[in-house]
Amino acid sequence: MNSSISLKPSRIPLQEVYMRLSEELSRRSTCRRRNVGAVITSADLTQVLGVGYNGGAKGMDNTCLIPGEPGDPCLTCIHAETNAIAKAGSAEFDKWAFVTCSPCILCATLLINSNVAHVYYREVYRDLAGVELLQRAGLEVLEYKEFENEFRDPINLASKAIPMFRMEVGEEAK
Repeated sequence: MNSSISLKPSRIPLQEVYMRLSEELSRRSTCRRRNVGAVITSADLTQVLGVGYNGGAKGMDNTCLIPGEPGDPCLTCIHAETNAIAKAGSAEFDKWAFVTCSPCILCATLLINSNVAHVYYREVYRDLAGVELLQRAGLEVLEYKEFENEFRDPINLASKAIPMFRMEVGEEAK
């Protein structure tokens, strides 16, 4: 028997749910270079502790404040991971981070120091120094694409609904 064969689960895994949430959050970014989203969850994957996307400071105009070309870095925006960590804190241990793009080295340091144990990302950033640092620190790091194209069928909520009865006008309930 080939142990490398994996069966598709009957329900979407929570890891994929949170990765897709990070992808949706990335749509809020106004960064001119890359739109990134991040989600940090509890160790048991039952609670979202923090979410973020790359952008400006809270309450500020969420645009790159320093003029530049589309490929130029913006020094006035913070990264998605930083935003998510600011909300999640560091009190809990063994947290999960789901990020649309592999972390840079500064974000990797923040993830380590905030007690994240698992970092899943969808795309590779141009510099893998952050991934290497996370691995050296003993974190589980994974380019997560396993179910990226699965569980995409439209949801038929009516088929999952509890059957209800319908009373006609003037009919008494039984």
